[in-house]
Order: sequence, then C-alpha cells, then structure tokens
Amino acid sequence: MPPHLSADRPAAQPPRHGTVDALISQTRRLRGEVDAVRREAPADDEDAQGRWQRALCNLALHQLNDLDAHLAQLRDGPPEVPVPSSATTAPRSAPAAPRHGSLLSRVGSAEWNFLTDEVSWSGEFYQILGRDAAAPPLTLDELPSLVLDEDRPMLTAMVTDCLIDAKPIDGEFRIVRPDGGVRTVHMMGEPVLDADGSTASMWAVLRDVSELRRSQRTVGETGETLQHQRHVARTEHRLAVELQEAVLPPWRGSLRLPRRGTGALDVAAHYLPSSTSTLIGGNWYDALELPDGETLLSVGDLTGHGVTVTSGMAMLLGALRGMAVAGTRPGQLLSWLNQLLDTTVQPALGSAVCCRYTPATRTLSWAQAGHPAPLLFRDGTGRALTAPDGVLLGATSGAVYGQAEESLRVGDLLLLHTEGLVPPLSGTPLPGEAESRGGAAAVQRLLDLAPRFGEARTAQDCIRMVVEECGGTEREDDACVLIARIGS
Repeated sequence: MPPHLSADRPAAQPPRHGTVDALISQTRRLRGEVDAVRREAPADDEDAQGRWQRALCNLALHQLNDLDAHLAQLRDGPPEVPVPSSATTAPRSAPAAPRHGSLLSRVGSAEWNFLTDEVSWSGEFYQILGRDAAAPPLTLDELPSLVLDEDRPMLTAMVTDCLIDAKPIDGEFRIVRPDGGVRTVHMMGEPVLDADGSTASMWAVLRDVSELRRSQRTVGETGETLQHQRHVARTEHRLAVELQEAVLPPWRGSLRLPRRGTGALDVAAHYLPSSTSTLIGGNWYDALELPDGETLLSVGDLTGHGVTVTSGMAMLLGALRGMAVAGTRPGQLLSWLNQLLDTTVQPALGSAVCCRYTPATRTLSWAQAGHPAPLLFRDGTGRALTAPDGVLLGATSGAVYGQAEESLRVGDLLLLHTEGLVPPLSGTPLPGEAESRGGAAAVQRLLDLAPRFGEARTAQDCIRMVVEECGGTEREDDACVLIARIGS
C-alpha cells in the first residue's frame, strides 16, 4: 500500500539498495542463461518438443523481464501520482513517461478516495488502459465500461466485496482499449479504513499480463500437442508390437517343428529391439515346415519403423509363406517378392535371405536379396556361405535372383541374421567395420563363437551365446537371429 494512503499506518521502510541491486543482477544473469537455453532449442516448427521448450523459455523470459522491472521500481521508490482536484477534473499535468523502458508500462497504480471523491491514476495506469493522459481518471462506477461484457460481473463483484466486506482485490479481466485492442490485466488492491472502520478509499495496482498469458497458452497448446503425439506414438508402438507378435514365431525357446525324422532341425530364434528408438522395425525371422517335408528358413528386414513398416513386413512374410507352401524355390520366390514390393502403394526397400532345407538329402537351397549370407559352423569352425547374385527387394523392377545349394552334415549349425545384429565396436574400427555394420568385422565376431557353439547341446543354447555377445551393446536398429542345428 502506498504510504500516503493512510495516516494511521507507519510508512514503509525503503528497501536497501544494495540488496535490491544484487537481486537485479541475479535476475539479469538468470535471464541471459534462460535466453541461451531458448536459442539452443530446436528451431524446426514441426518439432513439437522444440516448440514446447521454446514456449517455456519465452514464458520464463517474460516473467524475468517483469521481475527485473519490478525490482527497479522497488529500488527507485513509488511513481509519482498526480492528484486531481476532483473525480471529474483532469490531472494538472500529464503523467511522466516510464523511466525504465516499456516493461514498466505493464504496472500502474490508482487510488479512489471516497471522502473527497478524488481519483488518482499513475501514468502507467493510463498507458495500460490506453487512455489519453490528459483525460480525467474514471470513477469505480465508470471503470467497468472499459471491460469486456463477460468479465464485468467479476470486476463488479471484486470491487463490491472490497468496499463492503473489506476483502482484498485479486483477479484478472480483459479490457478493450480505444484502438480496439484487447488486453488481459491483473488487478490487486485493498480498502483503506478510517478511524471508525468505514472504507475511506481503495487503492489498486494494475498489471498488463497479456504477453504472459499468451506465452502460457502457447506452453499449454504445445504441451497438449506433444502429449497427443506421445499418445499416438505409444498407440502405434503397441499396434506394431501386437502385429509383430501375431505374425512372427515365438522366440522364447526353440521353434516347434512337429515332424521328426532323418535330418530333422533344431531351430531357435531371438529378436533384439533397438536401444535408441521405441519404434518397431521391419525385421522378421521364420521357420516353417512345408507340405513336402522340407523346411523354410528365412530372415529379412524392411526399411523403416512403425506400424506401416510392420504391416508391410507382415504382408511380405505372408506372401513368402504362401509361395513356399506352393513349392516355389528360393530364387523365384525372391523375384516375386520383389515384384510385390515394387507394386505396393508405399514404396520400400528390403533385404532377405530365403532357405529351403531338404531333410532327406540334408541339402540347403538358398537365395538372398542384398542380405548377409548364412553362416555355417562345422567341427568348431565357421564360415559364410558364398552368396548368389541378388539385389535389394524393391530396388529395381524385374530383378532376377540366383540360387545356391549347400550339402550339410549331422551336427552342422546354420546362423541367419539381419544386418544390425552386431553393432560396431567402440574405439578404432577394424578394417571393413566402418563401412558396414554387417561387414567383415561384424561377421567375424559371430564366427569367433564357433568353439562355443561346438559345446552347445541345443540351438537355444547357441542363441543365448549370441545374445550374450551382441545383446548388451547399444544398437541403432532392431535385429534378429535364427539358428538351425542339423539332427541325425
């Protein structure tokens, strides 16, 4: 409360300038640090996270700017308030312009004296309301004429409660300035009581909080957008996971191949999610017994992430199974998969390796489309099979895929994997490793497991070894591995 409003109250002690100056310095330093954070926020308007960060920083800057101005006012003392001779008489001189820049125009003070019918407004009060400084200040009965119709009842109720029940004023309302602009203001005030307890006057301070509220709305809107995007992402992730689990064989344990006989396979697989993305990729693995007694083994990867890619993977895997059941050989099968991918609405690229195992002769027929070759482990050593020709699926129309055959023995172990199974090693890359995660160094890490594979009893034991070797490191993409062991 300004000290001149009540003779019964002790005058407020002026603040210690050293303390206030120190607070001003701290505020300005903090303002600079917040501004630096704002500049570092992503500038892409499509990035909701970046927009939200910038909006929060702008809101904090608005508040720090106001705090700086308020502290300056506190240090310099209350502004001069011209006192007219009556409520209907204009001030004798125009209010002084703000001394600390435009920010101070956001805060003004006023007093309505009911004993003398005098009204006094500070220059800042005039500026907030957009009124001519030479015009007389408005009485409390006239003040609602500046307020939006829907906000008038609130202002009237606050003033009435203050005058009748001596309640403090503390609320916001919107005013319409003479130029048609609408501003949001925050008014705080108290009644001043005379000796017999009746209301002698009312004082108030008015603050323009339009920019502050605009910044808060921006924060809220961008926060809601970000929350919606996160909800959509969680929903898409759940759908992708459910779709993936619906079409891929279970990887917890050995894959079930009901038929048993000469050359039967012991098969196990594992899926390793990305450690840097919550989105599901288009990796797949499959082991399927065919009507003629042969077994289909395949792994592949459709580029991209999310529900669209997962559904595309499901389409390819369904087509692969259907053509394999119909007796299509691996090379021709990949040619038709390439044609299918080439005609889809959303073009995509994919890699795959497709194997058809004949247990009666222990023969493996296989083809690949831009994919790492299967690894063959035998007698404690391992090697990559020599790959036939084959380009990525979807890369070119009418592609032809070669086919190779490999004779297998009892106890042999086949390892099929997608390219991201072995992430690059930290530190200086080995020769060939910098060019491709599925390069020579990555393959060699898998081949080095050959002695341990020789001691394993089941394909699932071998899968555990691969996961121990490759599963603990960060990977940028999903990956999967399938191991098939040739039985007697």
